[in-house]
Formats: sequence, C-alpha cells, structure tokens
Amino acid sequence: MFDSNNKPKGIKRIILAGENSFRAFNWLIKNESAFRQEILLLLILIPVTFCFNINVKEQIFLVVSLLFIVFTEVINTAIETVVDRVSLDIHPLSGLAKDLGSAAVLLSLIMAILVWLSILLC
Repeated sequence: MFDSNNKPKGIKRIILAGENSFRAFNWLIKNESAFRQEILLLLILIPVTFCFNINVKEQIFLVVSLLFIVFTEVINTAIETVVDRVSLDIHPLSGLAKDLGSAAVLLSLIMAILVWLSILLC
C-alpha cells in the first residue's frame, strides 16, 4: 500500500519518476499503434527540419509541434486506460471521454500542420 506521508524525495524521487516514465513509453510502443505512428512521424520529420532554410527558433517550433502530438497521444491513452479500468461496460460518458481524448489528438495534429505551414510558406 502506498504511504503518502513517506514519499521518496530528492534524487530518489527523480530516478523513480524516470523509471516510471520509461516503463510507460515501453508500454506505449508495445501496445499503441497510434503512438508508434506518431513516433515514426517524429523520427522522420525532425531530420527534415534541417533541410529548410530556417532559423533555430523556427526549427524548435517545428519539433515542439511534433512533440505536442506525441504528448497529446500519451494523455489520450491515459484517459482511455482509466475509462477501461473503471468499467468495460459501454456507457455514453465513457465514450465521450474517449472521444474527447481523440479530439485533443486531432487538434494537436491540426496545430502542428498550421505551425509547419506558417513557418515553411511564410
């Protein structure tokens, strides 16, 4: 059982948090095809940013827009996992929660496209 009064502190907390994050990324890579696709997109498009005649700040914006897609997918998967943990029964609110997470991913994709277009076409 977790003792909230005896939580790790300092560097131990940072190490444990890193281990938890690493475990989560491993799970995502093994179990979430959307996450794998977005990581592939990230790995392909980051080197592409070096092909454009843009400054470092613009290049960072391009990369951050891609990382935001991955970030949103992680949050979406967390929502879906919690909903499934609570109940596998079909319920309108469960479906809504999952749809809202999916909408967040769509918005992050639209934002990334707009960032890329605004930097590369202007």
